[in-house]
Amino acid sequence: MVDRLTAEPGSEIALGKVLMVADSDSLKLAAEAAGVVVKARVLGHPRGPKIDVLRYKSKKRVRVHRGARADLSAIEILSVGSGEERSDERSGAEASSAPPPTRARRSPKSAAATEVTASTEEDSDGS
Repeated sequence: MVDRLTAEPGSEIALGKVLMVADSDSLKLAAEAAGVVVKARVLGHPRGPKIDVLRYKSKKRVRVHRGARADLSAIEILSVGSGEERSDERSGAEASSAPPPTRARRSPKSAAATEVTASTEEDSDGS
């Protein structure tokens, strides 16, 4: 059971962003498991158990009752493997060659604005 997915029941989906892969002897963490894709089938969209929240203040006539149910998706894992068959995302070599995004720098103040402030200071000194 996972949080609600937008896929229809019976459809197959590919889950990227794998954080950890554990084989019988080896363990791969996020950086090593970057190319791994998990294929799953959506079985249905059940709802979770009802969670009741009660708030009560004695002698104040305050009683609040709230409830919620989580929207879930039941999935079946079909395979865990490498992501060579995925063509919609860039490969790791292309992603690493791109420079990281930088913030735009602020342009310096114009020379005219600094001259105006300098001339007003001279005028105030002479008075």
